[in-house]
Amino acid sequence: MEPLPETATFGADLEFLQEHTSLVVLTDAEGHAQVAVSPDMQGRVLTSTAQGSDGTSFGWINRTVIASGQRQEHINVFGGEDRFWLGPEGGQFSIYFKEGDPFNLDHWHVPEEIDWGPWALVSQSAEQVAFEKDMRLENYSGTVFDLKVDREVRLLSVDTVNVLLGLEVDPGIRMVAFESVNTVTNTGSEAWTAETGLLSIWILGMYNPSPTTTVVVPYAPGSEEDAGPVVNAAYFGEVPADRLTHDDEVVYFKGDGEFRSKIGFSKARSMPTFGSYDAANGVLTLVQYTLPDEDDQYVNSMWELQADPFSGDVVNSYNDGPPEPGVPPLGPFYELETSSPAMALAPGEAHTHVHRTIHLQGDEAALDRTAVAVLGKSLDTIRSVFGE
Repeated sequence: MEPLPETATFGADLEFLQEHTSLVVLTDAEGHAQVAVSPDMQGRVLTSTAQGSDGTSFGWINRTVIASGQRQEHINVFGGEDRFWLGPEGGQFSIYFKEGDPFNLDHWHVPEEIDWGPWALVSQSAEQVAFEKDMRLENYSGTVFDLKVDREVRLLSVDTVNVLLGLEVDPGIRMVAFESVNTVTNTGSEAWTAETGLLSIWILGMYNPSPTTTVVVPYAPGSEEDAGPVVNAAYFGEVPADRLTHDDEVVYFKGDGEFRSKIGFSKARSMPTFGSYDAANGVLTLVQYTLPDEDDQYVNSMWELQADPFSGDVVNSYNDGPPEPGVPPLGPFYELETSSPAMALAPGEAHTHVHRTIHLQGDEAALDRTAVAVLGKSLDTIRSVFGE
């Protein structure tokens, strides 16, 4: 089955998904804001809408992989707007590579517990659903982690979003907002220590790209001497200036699904809200997340043996594209991602990371006011950065 265009309706995506997986659909009283969550796919949010069945489907879903029902060797790229992963991805404490293996795609495997198979459904109501999963994972250095994950997905009301954004969402805007509350508990008998490796909660959202989608990441000020580089763009090689640029306040990154690239932001540069604007479809997406005040360490996911395994990123964005000429992309899609600090947990101790997604559609003047208030930039400014 060929993928639908990026303007697929939520109803069309829902009909497809219900043929292939179990779904819990969270919905507001009017049936406008809806969020599709799959227990079979590790409790991930697959897609959402602000306007019911006929509304835009905001999540990127991989129809080919989902319809096949076949487990893939390295990763099951189902898609979805909020999936639970754990870091680090690379390095001597990676849980995606076995000890001694080279850090390349042939040897990279997503752990089964976060990639394949259902999570237990604990509770559900019209506006929330909760899951749990017990895991045993081993890192590249041979450290074993016993843990339990508790994950709750909640649909958020307009009143709640108003408080979270510190503004009144304009009545001319249609909105869907949801959050995942992710708690990891050390269920083993040993404390997790930096010397033998730590884990982090890593939440990733996959969205439909467009030629006019721009990721917008406000960053904390400071000189490079004091705060380090504004943005880490070293993941997949240099990102051209017509795809990645910044001014004194914001980094702009193309989310068109046509050039494989990834950026990241350190703790010193990260701010609690970032997002994207899809000018073609008039969608402003905002992401908020738990950003502790403490000067925490973050796991390093670079694919190499690392001199500093706790100098990693808090916020990431990935733009899909061909990994090499003539090879098709995974999607295409683009991603907005957040991570918790590295979790040094004693037995029985837990850590919680919240990742929140807000989609806004509607009156452009109202969207513009929201963009200025939350991201610090007008829609015209965002649109004009890459010449649209």
